[in-house]
Amino acid sequence: MKRRISIGFAVVLALGVVAALVLGNRGGTDSAQLTTVRGVIGSEKLAFFSDQRVKDAFAKHGFDVQVDPAGSRQMATQTDLSKYDFAFPSSSPAADRIQRDHPTAHTYAPFSSPMAVATFAPIVDLLTKAGVVHKGAGDYDVLDVAKYMDLTAGGTRWDQLPGNTTYPVRKNILITTTDPRDSNSAAMYLAIASYVANGFSVVNTPDQEAAVLPKITPLFTNQGYTQNSSDAPFEDYLSAGIGRNPMVLVYEAQYADRLVRNDGSIKSDMRLVYLSPTVYSKHTLVALKSPGDQIGQLLTTDPELASLAATFGFRTQDPKYFSDVVSQHKLPLPTSLVDTVDPPSFETLERLLDTVGKQYGS
Repeated sequence: MKRRISIGFAVVLALGVVAALVLGNRGGTDSAQLTTVRGVIGSEKLAFFSDQRVKDAFAKHGFDVQVDPAGSRQMATQTDLSKYDFAFPSSSPAADRIQRDHPTAHTYAPFSSPMAVATFAPIVDLLTKAGVVHKGAGDYDVLDVAKYMDLTAGGTRWDQLPGNTTYPVRKNILITTTDPRDSNSAAMYLAIASYVANGFSVVNTPDQEAAVLPKITPLFTNQGYTQNSSDAPFEDYLSAGIGRNPMVLVYEAQYADRLVRNDGSIKSDMRLVYLSPTVYSKHTLVALKSPGDQIGQLLTTDPELASLAATFGFRTQDPKYFSDVVSQHKLPLPTSLVDTVDPPSFETLERLLDTVGKQYGS
């Protein structure tokens, strides 16, 4: 009798183990069964790819996506891409530079982000009084790039603004950017400034390049030291406050992501100001190998990944995902922007960046 009970118990136990394994497999994908895909990405997308929800979404399709961050222009000109399945810089010009060396690669632009300025309420008030900042149609703050360039052309300091008692600092009024030799966000800022300096027209001839360079170069070289990745100056903005860098060039997505997180990093005196004109930085994936091509397709077509991208502040191809996030979290962000321009061609932008970059060592 005891032997029969033991056998019966063993059978029940075995069935229980099998059932647990089956149910366990239904609840998730065995990591050993996933195909590892490696990519190099702009640092502003690191939080997205590191999020467990995003990892789980890729795992449902059989992929374990591993990424390394890099500055977008650095990625396009200096990074060894042979070990990666895809490169995912933050703009189409940087992607064009990569694709030139990989002519058979497919490209995908699953989401984008306009350039903006992360700043503080006292700075917004000062620049509003100076006629540089005004309200947009959707009651959001807008920085007039042409008026800003006029203000900074003569090296105007903060303490020279009339009636400035809130930030009377003896340093030049400048937007802090990344290093234009390495980073895409600085390249997008250069695209905007060159457009304005060229009489509100995209620069497309050598003569126009020569004419705008004296006007736009000081916007970078007068900053002093600049960092090579967009994540670093934004983190400084969040942690150091108004004293260090009162205005920082950012991707809208970086600021929107922190608002959605509601983690306290965006303080009550912090503001996001949009540039007029601005540029949409189109985050463009270059599929270097077949697995990278599959990741590009998923990011472009999968509703779950698109919805997750919107929660990180990215504007997806279908605008409803971003609009839903703005509505759900009551974000003080416009769902559409009107005054946007295109960057110059890859060749023109590269020449402008190279010339500005050389001034750092002169």
